[in-house]
Amino acid sequence: MPQYLSSDKEKELMETAQQLMAKGKGLLAADESTGSIGKRLQPIGLENNEENRRLYRQMLFTGSKDLANSISGVIFFHETFYQEDDNGKPFRQTLKEKGIIPGIKVDKGLVLLAGTDGENTTQGLDGLGERCAQYYKDGARFAKWRCALKIGDGLPSELGIRETANVLARYASICQQNGLVPIVEPEILPEGDHDLETCQLVTEKVLAQTYKSLSEHHVFLEGTLLKPNMVTSGFDCKKKATPEEVARATVTALQRTVPVAVPGICFLSGGQSEEEASINLNAINQYPGKKPWALTFSYGRALQASVLTTWAGKAENNSSAQEQLLKRAQANGAAAKGEYKGGVSGSAGKESLFEANRNY
Repeated sequence: MPQYLSSDKEKELMETAQQLMAKGKGLLAADESTGSIGKRLQPIGLENNEENRRLYRQMLFTGSKDLANSISGVIFFHETFYQEDDNGKPFRQTLKEKGIIPGIKVDKGLVLLAGTDGENTTQGLDGLGERCAQYYKDGARFAKWRCALKIGDGLPSELGIRETANVLARYASICQQNGLVPIVEPEILPEGDHDLETCQLVTEKVLAQTYKSLSEHHVFLEGTLLKPNMVTSGFDCKKKATPEEVARATVTALQRTVPVAVPGICFLSGGQSEEEASINLNAINQYPGKKPWALTFSYGRALQASVLTTWAGKAENNSSAQEQLLKRAQANGAAAKGEYKGGVSGSAGKESLFEANRNY
């Protein structure tokens, strides 16, 4: 007999997904790997060691309970998931008491896909069931897995797209069997000089293949979330798309590919500045037409850039840095309802956060 989810498990997954996509709320992606967080700590002069990483995340998670009005869930990296504050309380417990759902990054990073022109696949399927079961037992209720595709001469290839879709479907199925809502992330990277129309075409192609694979793997869509790129012109494109153009291209691509059964879409920021990520999200929510899913955020750098520069590794700056996080979360919460007026500035508010060849 095929192994399908029980009705109780479906109900739990659906409820978790709906809680994560509550109106005016989104996700904080604090799942930077040890290497990636080092790139964030280095500009503020901090050594990349476990204690500094713990101190940074402690500052991030122990601020005002008002954060829960704009942040519904936090994505952890494995190390952070098991770290504790100065009083010995696990960070995941601190967030849970605020009403914020803990989640976990479960992929093991990008690796070269042999036989392609520098394309990648994502590793981490081996032992994933056991890891998901343990994370669930320890309090996680959703998971994230990132795949990344480049636009270029003949890229992404058919093989690259199929591999991405299949890996994401396998991951999603394994997560659901173990009680975790899978966030499906097929990122189209912003590097390159491609125009808006090219990005829209590739985004539609990738999402169509992704949902075909999810269907073939019998993934329960009501208990999943999508974390896509916004449709933007490439970082090196001379013609920058306006927020209204980004909104039109993004919403159109989603309308053509994402089933209405999916409860929510939480965009990645993809190297946009903090302010740009908020303004584009707002434009997407203001765009007219059918939008049967929640359209919100799952931002890492676009929620943390000003926080990091304000904190600068000093305990006396904790409150100011936490205030920066709350301000940016509130701005994005408003944008998720199409109510952001712009102008919430931070120390890194308009600074580009683009990184080429990002692997974390």
